[in-house]
Amino acid sequence: MAYDLILRNGRVLDPSQNIDSVTDIAFANGKVARIGSNLETAGCPDVRDVSGLIVSPGLIDLHTHVYWGGTSLGIDAEDFCRRSGVTTAVDTGSAGPGNWMGFRKHVIEPSQVRILAYLHVSHAGIYGFDKRVMVGESRELMLMNPIDCAEVADANRDLIVGIKVRVGLHASGTSGTVPLNIALQVAEEVGMPVMAHIDHPPPSYEEVLDMLRPGDVLTHAFRPFPNAPITGQGRVKDAVLAARRRGVLFDIGHGKGSFAFKTARAMLANGFEPDTISSDIHTLCIEGPAFDQVTTLSKFLCLGMPLDRVIASTTVNAAMAMKRPELGTLKPGSIGDATLLRVEEGRFDYVDVIGEHFEGEQRLSSAGVVIGGRWWHPN
Repeated sequence: MAYDLILRNGRVLDPSQNIDSVTDIAFANGKVARIGSNLETAGCPDVRDVSGLIVSPGLIDLHTHVYWGGTSLGIDAEDFCRRSGVTTAVDTGSAGPGNWMGFRKHVIEPSQVRILAYLHVSHAGIYGFDKRVMVGESRELMLMNPIDCAEVADANRDLIVGIKVRVGLHASGTSGTVPLNIALQVAEEVGMPVMAHIDHPPPSYEEVLDMLRPGDVLTHAFRPFPNAPITGQGRVKDAVLAARRRGVLFDIGHGKGSFAFKTARAMLANGFEPDTISSDIHTLCIEGPAFDQVTTLSKFLCLGMPLDRVIASTTVNAAMAMKRPELGTLKPGSIGDATLLRVEEGRFDYVDVIGEHFEGEQRLSSAGVVIGGRWWHPN
């Protein structure tokens, strides 16, 4: 078989297959072709020695805002993905049914990196958040558009993986759980999961969790007080444990205001790891405190989460959350996306959303990206 690309002598780390070994990996026709030692290179136009690097499935950032030019939060997906080793950026609610087609035509379709989306139940998505203007789209219930949301989601199943809603004092004012109830009705109608944002109460963390179904995602799950998942004594709340038992998924969604070291330490000390780690990257946090996906992953690595589970949280776990099993894996025949990572040793300063600094001894950085079986190196 003629290969298009062979990566040689890398540490192939694929949690979906329980692989962690130094070996070769070949790509052909846009897919993973073979994993094995001393693969035949004759006729392959691109053979690269990646000794000393980790070769993982292409990283999936489950929470981003990449409607560049369409919303004030949107960043450039290709630039971000090059620097952060991400091959699939999942936009979470930047667009609603009223402006989805512009997002699809002008951003998603021309993009070299894969962009999938949770469609916002609000008509225009997250339209009013900037440095000076912050209007929670879920405050005004007249903006909720369940009928069009269901129609757009159903017609765009190739790209839309779920329904997004934001609740909390900043996002929904005093509307409480009403926007979440509307989003759940849409999700039930189209057979998709919900991703629910939570910020300050109302509603409470417990109220939101109690409404979520198996397979739904709570993002900003390790947020600081108020509406943290832990008690003041550092114990995981009963509602959190009950939600996990019934299949609710917990996503980080770091962003500008939604990740605290104090919360993360307590959750990890209680044996409660996130299902997925995501950056919630947007214009208000790309210069800190989130920065990018590899920085977000590095924080958990330095907090003691094992490397293979950190990688799983941004590959196979994220793919399963979206019901896209062809992603997040290096199984032969799967989509030919891979990320090359470097683990650096030293002293590195990390900061959370409330300004706490933490010195870590490791840092993950992107050393290269493969998309569709072709080398796509960062700038």
